[in-house]
Amino acid sequence: MEIASPFRLKTALVHHWLVTMRGGERVLEALGELFPTADLFTLVYDRSAIPGPLRKHQISSSLLQHFPNPTAWYRHYLPFFPIATRHLDVTGYDLIISSDAAVVKGVRGDQHATHICYCHSPMRYVWSGYDTYYRSAGPLARRTLSAMRSRLCKWDYEAAQRVTYFVANSRNVQKRIKECYGRDSVVIYPPVNTDLFSPPSRSSVQREGDFFLLVSQLVPYKRIDLVVETFNRCGRPLVIVGDGPERRKLEKQAASNIRFAGSLPQRLVVRAMQQCRAFVFAGEEDFGIVMAEAQACGKPAVAFGRGGAAEIVDHGVTGILFHDQTVESLLNALEEFDGTSFDASAIRLSALRFARPRFLSEFGTFVRDAMNGS
Repeated sequence: MEIASPFRLKTALVHHWLVTMRGGERVLEALGELFPTADLFTLVYDRSAIPGPLRKHQISSSLLQHFPNPTAWYRHYLPFFPIATRHLDVTGYDLIISSDAAVVKGVRGDQHATHICYCHSPMRYVWSGYDTYYRSAGPLARRTLSAMRSRLCKWDYEAAQRVTYFVANSRNVQKRIKECYGRDSVVIYPPVNTDLFSPPSRSSVQREGDFFLLVSQLVPYKRIDLVVETFNRCGRPLVIVGDGPERRKLEKQAASNIRFAGSLPQRLVVRAMQQCRAFVFAGEEDFGIVMAEAQACGKPAVAFGRGGAAEIVDHGVTGILFHDQTVESLLNALEEFDGTSFDASAIRLSALRFARPRFLSEFGTFVRDAMNGS
């Protein structure tokens, strides 16, 4: 006899934090569509940053919500993440779905509850991104991170053992889950809104510009510094969309051919992707949903060929992959790009494999099978 539909079970959605709208939040938004009656839990949230559909859910935050300026300073409260997670009360729920790149996989529900973790990445601060964060941190932050790393790794590992099933957002993250937690996982790529992110209509008066585009949070592991240094050298026009703690430093390094546009509404991000010559990215992404969005607009990518980019970009067909995180390697890729023509229709077709309906179908099927013991 089959159990009740998982979409009618009492369900908790848990997300690390809700302070911006990036790839992880787009996954959460899709999960909210699959589970419209689920309650939503997070460490800290900014209600103004939450998209309308998610505001319909009952939202509960952790004790960090009462700390000073939590939506801006939450990263500095890393030592308190485990205790804040522990106090998120998800008892009484039959199904717990965590959307996590930090510690919220560690929530404790009832013993009978099924916990599915959609993992964007094991916590970068202490696992794969530790060296990058350590080098870019100030003296106090370095001491704190160094002192806490071993304890946080142990806590995070133990938390991962309580998860019933892991879902990875890419083969890249699937490998990290195995290395960090010793756990198997299935890969379900995150949703890309290929209806919104699309080439301009024929009636549009937009013209393709000569600029390259980068859309990213300005944090160390994204390696915006490498892109800035490269475009300083080559002098080509570059537009950087996004904000973050690295912005002031990057603006000081940038030459006049580089423009920082800051955070933009989604419609303007789409327009920039439609008008740019190509999308460029030098970080090693877990998946890199923004690259898939640019490809859905028919634009080629010039990207570092590790991590999620290697799963999104087909070298020579939908873009150029470079293989060393150096200025010289990116410069060579830009030169190769100049000598290669790309078919916008083929790029768009490649990106359609990440479309939102595919995610809803695959994740819904996975949850149904998990709850039925398949």
